[in-house]
Amino acid sequence: MKIYQHWQGLDVTAKGASVAMGNFDGVHLGHRAVIDLARGTAPLGILTFEPHPREYFAPQSPPFRLMNSEARANRLAKLGVERLYQLPFGPDLAGLSPDAFARDVLAQGLGVSHVVVGADFCFGKGRAGKAADLQALGNTYGFKVTVADLVKSDGVEISSTAIRRALTDGRPRDAASMLGHWHRIEGEVIHGEKRGRELGYPTANMSVAGLHLPRFGVYAVFADILTGPQMGSYMGAASLGVRPMFGVNQPNLETYLFDFNGDLYGQHLSIAFVDYLRPELKFDGLPGLLAQMAADCTRAREILVALP
Repeated sequence: MKIYQHWQGLDVTAKGASVAMGNFDGVHLGHRAVIDLARGTAPLGILTFEPHPREYFAPQSPPFRLMNSEARANRLAKLGVERLYQLPFGPDLAGLSPDAFARDVLAQGLGVSHVVVGADFCFGKGRAGKAADLQALGNTYGFKVTVADLVKSDGVEISSTAIRRALTDGRPRDAASMLGHWHRIEGEVIHGEKRGRELGYPTANMSVAGLHLPRFGVYAVFADILTGPQMGSYMGAASLGVRPMFGVNQPNLETYLFDFNGDLYGQHLSIAFVDYLRPELKFDGLPGLLAQMAADCTRAREILVALP
């Protein structure tokens, strides 16, 4: 998948795609329905924005993203997307009227042949443009526009908001049913305080800054090592939270990979949340903590091995 981070001065070979347009946070089943409608004879593209417009307009709001840009790109590549137009969202884009966005970005900049959006899509300065406006502008500037119906599951609209609610409640399987895949946190393995190694459970530590966090606690997880000589898939147990046994800490994700031995610092991992095992606990001493960690790993392995 080729990633473009601008819309101006593109070579003709980068133009002419059939694109699905939106934020695609989570790349859930509703998003996939939009993407599928964009598949056709032209190269399949995604038009999205980084940072998320909500981060630009409300930078002090609590973290809400289900995915960082890396995780989103990885998921889109798995869906067969050939071109990812990840446009920088700032004053230039935010100030464009709906007409100027359709003319300057879609028609002239990207030269799109087809655009697919969800029924609730808004665009342009002040979110003034709606899906019907985009269809009219497509007729004016020479590209086709398709509006996708909202997707429901058991009568409930699939949305990033509903997925966040399921994760907040500690229901990763419910989130997965709406996503169409396990919810994942992806990123670089960073140095931690190495307590896990000292306790016999070396963990891969990852930052969760800027993300909507699932319920704090311990999870059964699948772990994919995405880079480096030890690339591969593993089962594991992960702790998400602030580690109450060891004072006041920033939230992070610590994953213990079963049947793995090696150095992962600087490599990129993708951690899939499968089942919520328990909340964070504060133990009276290390013996209680170690006994619980052993029980967590046993339970996590049982759950993961039993999956089809």
